[in-house]
Amino acid sequence: MWIAVRPDSIAVLKDEKCKRSLSRYFGVFQGKKKAKFTIARCLPANFSANETTEELWTRHDQILNEFPGYENSIDIGKGDFDKSVTSSQSFLGLKAELAKRILLDCHFCTRRCGADRTRGEVGFCGCGVTATVSSFFEHMGEEPELVPSGTIFTCGCTMRCLHCQNWTISQNIEAGDMHSPESLAKIVDRLRQQGCRNANLVGGEPTPWLYHWLEAFMRVRENVPVVWNTNSYYSDETARLLAGFADVYLLDFKYGPGDCATRISSAPEYWKVCTRNHLTAKKFGELIIRVLVLPTHNSCCTRPILKWISRNLGSETRVNLMDQYRPEWRAHEVPELRRRLTGSEFREACEIAREVGLTNVIT
Repeated sequence: MWIAVRPDSIAVLKDEKCKRSLSRYFGVFQGKKKAKFTIARCLPANFSANETTEELWTRHDQILNEFPGYENSIDIGKGDFDKSVTSSQSFLGLKAELAKRILLDCHFCTRRCGADRTRGEVGFCGCGVTATVSSFFEHMGEEPELVPSGTIFTCGCTMRCLHCQNWTISQNIEAGDMHSPESLAKIVDRLRQQGCRNANLVGGEPTPWLYHWLEAFMRVRENVPVVWNTNSYYSDETARLLAGFADVYLLDFKYGPGDCATRISSAPEYWKVCTRNHLTAKKFGELIIRVLVLPTHNSCCTRPILKWISRNLGSETRVNLMDQYRPEWRAHEVPELRRRLTGSEFREACEIAREVGLTNVIT
């Protein structure tokens, strides 16, 4: 049984710091609160597909401003679901319509490559018009509060990390199996029914498939929290669509403000984009932040990352400080990444976390 494999996944239920930082998530997977997508699916939007994209964004942002109040009323039992709202005319349906339009001139990620994916064009991520899934299963290796996690690995990625541990998925070496939104919804329901605490949307990178996920969750029947497991390199439009959809933002924070992101992952302006998206995530959801400590990168990356988190997101932000770096894929092209992390380097990273005041750190 999975409890024997991960007893910390039960112990975490009594971890007060974790519960405070992820209180709503705990309520959803324990059946005490409603997942954000179920609320968005019952919130009327009353839009027309004939409206301009600018008009739809205006409508979206107006409803988004009202969403926290509506969500709170549902949480405390003073609001009711409007069962007369059809999914296609809901706030979630409006998000799906906007995401569908982004497919025509793709800018889900911050590269804004403009590929018309509806015509078979692909951009940097290599993603087309039909969602491709590498695998899905009950994941026992995630953070304890997520285990067992209903992970769904989609193919393709918006970055090109030379040390990627999932490079066969992220670089589309694996073809993956094609899935319709209906099929994706059935996978989510099945994983929840098997006891998973969440729907963990990962890859690769889930960002290129946001339209497909929004369409899928208009069909999901189970009340399951959505975990958006991402490299954090997505556009402002994607951030707005995720607000009111993602319950937990499982965000990578990969690099500091120098040139490491460009040099190692072909991700210019990563710091600017990543910090912006972390702030938006904090405003609209709950956070778990992953910081993979890289060899020799404590000064340029680990320290500025952890300091920024503490100052801007709070000392009790849930942070997973990770020591499992290993050379993969094309890591040999980066001299300092040809070896594993040393124990002293990771101890230094842990000391940095303490110095900057972070108090809710997984190591």
